[in-house]
Amino acid sequence: MHFDQHVAVPDPSAGPDIYRRHAREWLGKNLPDFMRSDSLNWRAATLAESSEWEAAMYHAGLAGMTWPKAYGGHGLTLREHLAVNKEIGALPMPESVSSIGKELAGPIIMTVGTEAQKQSFLPAILAMREYWCQGFSEPDAGSDLARLRTKAVQEGDHWRINGQKIWTSGAAKAHYCLLLTRTGTVADKHRGLLMFAVPMNTPGIRVVPIKSIDGKESFAEVFFDDVVVPDSARLGSPDEGWSAAIRVLSIERATNRMYRPWRFECELRQLIAACKSDSRLSQVLNDGYVQRRVGDLVAEIDGLKGLVELTVERLSKGESIGARGSLTKLYWSECHQAFASFALSLVSQVGPQSSPLARRAQKAFTQAYLFSRAETIYAGTTEVQLDVIAQRVMNFPKDLA
Repeated sequence: MHFDQHVAVPDPSAGPDIYRRHAREWLGKNLPDFMRSDSLNWRAATLAESSEWEAAMYHAGLAGMTWPKAYGGHGLTLREHLAVNKEIGALPMPESVSSIGKELAGPIIMTVGTEAQKQSFLPAILAMREYWCQGFSEPDAGSDLARLRTKAVQEGDHWRINGQKIWTSGAAKAHYCLLLTRTGTVADKHRGLLMFAVPMNTPGIRVVPIKSIDGKESFAEVFFDDVVVPDSARLGSPDEGWSAAIRVLSIERATNRMYRPWRFECELRQLIAACKSDSRLSQVLNDGYVQRRVGDLVAEIDGLKGLVELTVERLSKGESIGARGSLTKLYWSECHQAFASFALSLVSQVGPQSSPLARRAQKAFTQAYLFSRAETIYAGTTEVQLDVIAQRVMNFPKDLA
């Protein structure tokens, strides 16, 4: 693949509108046709192709925007980040293959990592030289991190780790695991939690892929059997894991993938265009119920846009989002799950004689529907989000939440 390597990245003082125009022009010129989910030439990109694409986006100034320049970032604000994300969302392009590194590991390393860790890890994440996975969930813990059992025992200048993680996205390709462990007992709950940056080629680590309902093996179980890591792999102090994990989750729920509502809008346009290309489905679009559902979805997407933009403004003013990040996570996951169900109800009517675009949409939105079933589970289940909102945003007593 060949991308524009001589792009002039706007000056940091240019402002959000200039960056949005820059993103629109560069993406429009460089996004490969086979990576567009609305293209008849679409195919799944290889890991190497995805890495090359994301590295090109980074060099064009479209990734690592808010990270400090000292660590490979572009030193911009969330406003420029949002402006670029609007253009990323407006195109039917693939998700990042390094989202854990960019959205979770990177921010937490910047928050609690040593200077040596920042210099080592952060530029490699942005340049797509190293991938990360997140070792939080466990078979008996799930979204309740206070119940995790993976144990880390200090032995001089190193730590010995034993335990199991599950639903670990990207573990098979990851170079490092952002691993949350316990130094005490389960009875300690939130106390004694410790985070590590563990190389995945460390002896004692075993990755077992999990095939999901969409036929992919993006998840895995990860077993840690007498895994020994140096103390330099520790992220933060021995009792800082819980607060660090909460920071990670608030970042994940409130600010990650700000392009989502614009991507949902793009998917809705793609769905309607596919239906209009087919004589039978174009008649379905005239049904009053279908038109009302489209109107409902447009309103929900606009509401999500407003929530994202409000979050950016609050953060830009120095406000803390904290537990309110659960509002965003709850909203986008429920919104997109509803959209995916609606899309499936339309594309399920596609037959062998339907238009090529409609048949392509059937494949795309069937996969989207299957994956959407997990959206109200990963990054914290809907039930967890409702509980957080009730107790920590609305201050309901626990016996009423």
